Amino acid sequence: MAANCIFCKIIKGEIPSMKVFESDKTFAFLDINPLSYGHALVIPKHHGAKLTDIPDDSLTELLPVAAKIARASGAENYNILQNNGRIAHQVVDHVHIHMIPKPNEQEGLGISWPQQQGNKENLQKLQEELKAKM
Repeated sequence: MAANCIFCKIIKGEIPSMKVFESDKTFAFLDINPLSYGHALVIPKHHGAKLTDIPDDSLTELLPVAAKIARASGAENYNILQNNGRIAHQVVDHVHIHMIPKPNEQEGLGISWPQQQGNKENLQKLQEELKAKM
């Protein structure tokens, strides 16, 4: 855990939270600045700023817990979101997954999707590069 990380302080109980789930590896709590009613955060107890900083065994519960929260909230529509880096809208440097109910057009996550036409040759080259590195 990182001494100055707000999420690490929440895990340690140094900062109060509205906890909804806790296990040996995972902690989940309600967002205090929600985009909609039921907005929750699911975090690994292992500190790391980006997804690639977290060991695989500390990631195993994150999506299952987000799904449990989604079911428990009764949200029919919702977003599961995980940002990495400032330009990708990450504010807290501790990996976290948002479960954000989307009850209507005004509440919840609002995004644009600037889709581009893919170039088949470039995509095939990228596919081979990624496969070789995995």
